Amino acid sequence: MRSVYAKVLLWCFGTLVFSLFAFAVISTAAQVRAFGHGGPFEKVSTWQMQEAREAYESGGVPKLKAYLEKVDRHFQVDHHLVDVSGRDVATGEDRSAWLNVKQARPLPWPFGMFSSVGHRGEAHVMVANTSRETPYRWVVVAQPMNNDPWNFLPYYLLVFVAIALLCWLLAVNLATPLRALARTVDRFGRGDLSARVHSRRRDEIGNLARAFDDMAERMETLLTAERRLLQDISHELRTPLARLSFAAELSRTAEDRNAATARLKKEIGRLTDLVGALLQVTRAEGDPSSRNLTDLPLDDFLREVVDDCAVEAEARGCSVSLETSASLHFRGDRELLRRAMENIVRNAIRYAPEGTPVEVKLSSEHDDAEISVRDYGPGVPEAELPKIFKPFFRVDESRDSSTGGVGLGLAIAHRAVTVHHGTMTAKNAGPGLLVQIELPLHSSP
Repeated sequence: MRSVYAKVLLWCFGTLVFSLFAFAVISTAAQVRAFGHGGPFEKVSTWQMQEAREAYESGGVPKLKAYLEKVDRHFQVDHHLVDVSGRDVATGEDRSAWLNVKQARPLPWPFGMFSSVGHRGEAHVMVANTSRETPYRWVVVAQPMNNDPWNFLPYYLLVFVAIALLCWLLAVNLATPLRALARTVDRFGRGDLSARVHSRRRDEIGNLARAFDDMAERMETLLTAERRLLQDISHELRTPLARLSFAAELSRTAEDRNAATARLKKEIGRLTDLVGALLQVTRAEGDPSSRNLTDLPLDDFLREVVDDCAVEAEARGCSVSLETSASLHFRGDRELLRRAMENIVRNAIRYAPEGTPVEVKLSSEHDDAEISVRDYGPGVPEAELPKIFKPFFRVDESRDSSTGGVGLGLAIAHRAVTVHHGTMTAKNAGPGLLVQIELPLHSSP
């Protein structure tokens, strides 16, 4: 059976049948205990007989009749005190037929539980306390009880219908949201990335639906970003490929073959740099298990990065300085972090005015290592700050190497920091741009 709806109904129906059977068994057992030997009825009858005997012995027949009237009125049945020969003590009538068990007709449940029973017309006779130790017997004459189970059938059907309705509502309550979730998952799987459940339930089914919505939201974002990235890559590759094709044609027809070859190598170098940058983006978001995690002393690590970038800074007429206030260690992918930091520092050098420094600082705040890189260049318009970590975004729309390449450096750095559970932000320092990185020292990627 593959339907949750049918399973819930079947289980509820089975539970209902079992409950009715258990109710019948327990009710029978309870009545057997109540009317059986040593049960409450026998104890009450014994007490009533003692009270009637005391009334008779202390006040004679008048007091006995008064007691019997009170008991009859209270219990709505007839009570009689008879002697062992069957003579009614209060009226003197012969009740011996009631004591003849051999003449007693079998009575419906539960009267068959008594020690001695009989039948007189339309009334049931119950005799209790048949012990020979006492000269009296206590006889109870009650109207017949209709214990035919078929007479209770309408009530059982009413209970059955009510519980079946509740079970159906339960099945609908469980199956309907699951079916809606299945339809939404199917739509999402067929390419409708906007498909959502939007469940308002607060139970486990609602939690499952909200988990799917969150997953779908992230997947839609990732897939949309990947599509946009592929479009950007195709756009960015078109220009260098066209230049490379032109340079190749020029090297075949130009009179100055050396200049044409140099132009061809230059275009090949640009294309190589672009492909390398794209590979860095891919590696920054690659399989975490493929990363080589090592213990990094951040002060020595940053010093190496600054020394590597110093030559480029000198060529542009500026300088790079490093200031550290603590010796901090971080566990991460050295190569990935090195490329990230080089991209940030070289981006600062690229926009630093001649004669100004690029300041790199390392400090510790609580359980985080804080790294900041500041230049004294023109900065970034405030409206563009949230976009500078996106691939292929540049404030300057030109794409030549003198003004910043293809706009992947900060995107690579941002993703590398993110996979190390860190954060990377940028703000205008007035003048210049300040890029801040926070790396958690207590966790590893």
